Amino acid sequence: MTLVIGLTGSIASGKSTVSGMFDEWEIPVIDADQISRDVVRPGEPAYEDIVRVFGKDVLFDDGTLDRKKLGKVIFSSEGRRKELNDIVHPRVREEMIRRRESYKTKEAKAVVLDIPLLYESGLTDYVEKVLVVAVDEETQLQRLMERDGSSREDAQERIASQIPVSRKSEMADAVIDNNGTKEESFHQLRDILHRWDLV
Repeated sequence: MTLVIGLTGSIASGKSTVSGMFDEWEIPVIDADQISRDVVRPGEPAYEDIVRVFGKDVLFDDGTLDRKKLGKVIFSSEGRRKELNDIVHPRVREEMIRRRESYKTKEAKAVVLDIPLLYESGLTDYVEKVLVVAVDEETQLQRLMERDGSSREDAQERIASQIPVSRKSEMADAVIDNNGTKEESFHQLRDILHRWDLV
């Protein structure tokens, strides 16, 4: 039996760092963000739909998607954002399920679905256990401002658009406190996987 783990957190909580740690135990990670980039490559059905709905203004000269331009179009309009999500999300979900089932067929001991908005998107039924990477709010704010060079106000707005990490932690099966060092987070992950009989 393959244990399906949902890995999530909140923006700038360090989820990507933890995601990379599963290599240590040869546990495969299916990255929803990477898939969402893959499905909008030129020639893919989602790409064709985006060009049809949003026009060629959202493309670079080489025909690839200009995510910044598209972001500007959808940022100010709930309706346009929904249009984009309706194109991209079903394809991402299909591909995630396809890969998950492939690992199950190979009888991998576990597979991780790295989904930033696991709770917000209502995808908890895709997984059996949820692991949340958490930091305190001030750390999250500082990391986001440093990472993206954004103002405090912008960073707070982006954090506020997601379910608070404290609430996600309450709903999770396990939590990694990522306020400390990378090594401390690694040890916490190892202990959790040990508890789940994976290492």
